[in-house]
Amino acid sequence: MKKSLSSVGLIALLSACATVAEVPVIGAESKALPVEDFDYAGWDAYLGGADSAQYSSLDQIDRSNVDRLEVAWEYPTGEGQPPRFDPVVAGGRMYVLHGSGQLAALDPATGAELWRSELEGRIGARGVNYWRSDDGMDERLLVINNGMLRAVDAATGQVIEDFGTDGGVDLRDALPADVTAPGGPLQTDNPGRIYRDTIIVSLPAGAYDYASAPANIHAYDVVTGALKWTFNMVPREGEFGADTWPDTPDRSLFGGVHNWSESTVDSELGLVYIPTGTARHGTTISAAIAKGTICSPTRLLRSMPRPATVSGTIRPCTTTSGISICPRRPS
Repeated sequence: MKKSLSSVGLIALLSACATVAEVPVIGAESKALPVEDFDYAGWDAYLGGADSAQYSSLDQIDRSNVDRLEVAWEYPTGEGQPPRFDPVVAGGRMYVLHGSGQLAALDPATGAELWRSELEGRIGARGVNYWRSDDGMDERLLVINNGMLRAVDAATGQVIEDFGTDGGVDLRDALPADVTAPGGPLQTDNPGRIYRDTIIVSLPAGAYDYASAPANIHAYDVVTGALKWTFNMVPREGEFGADTWPDTPDRSLFGGVHNWSESTVDSELGLVYIPTGTARHGTTISAAIAKGTICSPTRLLRSMPRPATVSGTIRPCTTTSGISICPRRPS
């Protein structure tokens, strides 16, 4: 587990438009965290951890001995599609996806199965998140299951019934009130990211009953399942950036702009970086993007208070490797 230091605010960073108002830069005076403050010995989430480092500091295997490795154990996953699931190793266990579509916990030393879940419906195919309380008494996996965010006891594989309602939170419930909820679940393979006691979930842009689903960002309490905040990927009327979208009668059907498979959390700065896809819904949006008149959705949202000790300067959006990044709008 990486050491978690104090936060300075939670921010959702999305792909940015090159023509927006000048705004202050957050974290202009912050310093890079020393490498030694992170051990990178665990693998408690998709791509290694909330920071998506895909790096391990373990050094028993290196170039001098990798050619002498031998199979220590095998775990037959059964029939089914080749797994995309990124195994998670935390709490002395390895968590994988069985061919039956169920989660399984293994002994990392022997490969012995410790438990197998009994969830109904699809499980997010890319991975899950592991969370442990400060006193180590509560270990849980946060799982996207058939459009529900669920908490599973990491030691037993049982659904934690007091999380949300009857053990789950329907991701459709936090959609804007004037949006017609889809008839089917908002299932996604994106496992989300955990920041302290908050899990940040990116909704999918699958069509279902929408012309195009609003792929919003939701944040929930990892213990209770309570909704903490939401972020509208397509800005609503009165929100920053709304005036860059076409003002047409079918505006409520605009969607897409979803986070495909991952986001990245900087636990020291308290930032979450969320790359997005492009907008959807026919030629109206496509033509607007081609003309350069629309951000897609290209906004920054500050979700937690900014400390008085961090000062910023004024600058417009900047572009790096073809991606424009817009700092936060002034308070």
